[in-house]
Amino acid sequence: MPDMTIDTQGLTCPMPILKTKKALSGLPPGAILEVLASDPGAAEDLDTFCRMTGHTLLEQTADGETLRFVIQRAAGA
Repeated sequence: MPDMTIDTQGLTCPMPILKTKKALSGLPPGAILEVLASDPGAAEDLDTFCRMTGHTLLEQTADGETLRFVIQRAAGA
């Protein structure tokens, strides 16, 4: 169960990443963020964002046009 969910559907790059970054900064270390997106580029963008910032991409799924990402906030981020 995520601690927070943000819906970035209908937004294109770079907005899903910017909204994800802002949401994660407001969560405590170890918290879980669920991100919903529709931009096909979000998959690669969020994977790269997590690798570069130390956050963990726990899950990535697609249901039609809706992409769902589950990210755990890094301890030191």
